[in-house]
Amino acid sequence: MKDIIEEPTAPAAQVQNLRVDPESDGQRLDNYLLRHLKGAPKTLIYRIIRSGEVRLNKGRASADTRVQAGDMVRVPPLRLSAPKADVGHAPAREFPILWEDDALLSIDKPAGVAVHGGSGVSFGVIEQLRQARPGARMLELVHRLDRDTSGVLLVAKKRSALKHVQDQFRERETGKTYLALVQGQWPSNRKVIDLPLEKYLLAKGESEGERRVRVVAKDDPNGMRAITLVKVAKLVGSCTLLEVTIKTGRTHQIRVHLASLGHPIVGDDKYGDFEYNKQLQKMGLKRMFLHAWRLQLRHPSSGENLTLVSELPPELQQFIHTLQPPTGEPVAPL
Repeated sequence: MKDIIEEPTAPAAQVQNLRVDPESDGQRLDNYLLRHLKGAPKTLIYRIIRSGEVRLNKGRASADTRVQAGDMVRVPPLRLSAPKADVGHAPAREFPILWEDDALLSIDKPAGVAVHGGSGVSFGVIEQLRQARPGARMLELVHRLDRDTSGVLLVAKKRSALKHVQDQFRERETGKTYLALVQGQWPSNRKVIDLPLEKYLLAKGESEGERRVRVVAKDDPNGMRAITLVKVAKLVGSCTLLEVTIKTGRTHQIRVHLASLGHPIVGDDKYGDFEYNKQLQKMGLKRMFLHAWRLQLRHPSSGENLTLVSELPPELQQFIHTLQPPTGEPVAPL
């Protein structure tokens, strides 16, 4: 007779009423729920918020609503899979530090590492940092970078710092500049891209269900305004190295804006020129050429202007030299 192995079962679904604790003051509603509803997929979190099943102080709220200490959050009955033991346990890992004090930590994120777990990723930068710093009172992401994007990433060590800097992001008071190598020669007089973006899911094919972003008409009700500033840094062979500053923080904003104008980022496997990328892989490019180069903000405690800079990674510098051997002049404004 075979042994019967009982799988762990999730607790019976029931309404939850959560009181926002002081440490969560100022956090976005979606992030608050992701933190408190362990095992809940992001798609589920956003669906129950959009449908109005989540109530904040008995009223509807959007995903980006900021919760305050003492607020009551009603969560509908959810059937979540019971967590499996030791699955997705993040290994402790430190990353190169660009800045650190008692309020903020800025690291130089490598390409290929997600900033947090979810969507098929067991863990990311923030989970690894928490494991490496078990005594840290708090470590929370201030903003995000795509998995394949390297560069400046900011982490808050205090709730007050998180709220203060996120307010700066929301009010467009920060400066976020990237270095991107794009296909072709970018027209130097094209300095502003103001095109609305819309998120959608792929309907068919191998990547069915994956999230994508596209440019839509200015009067499209689903479009979100997105503004990108572009400056030519250097022509590199048949490509152009750009300094790209975003005034809005839409998903995949830089990648979609540049590709929509016929100059996709080289190595971009979602919005790029796939055949061209294959050629570049043979020349040594193993990743998307998008790097979070510089972040400017006001320090949340002192109010002083703070500029954080991440040098272009060696593999991207080397690829520029492959396309255009150095002639004694700098290849990037570093």
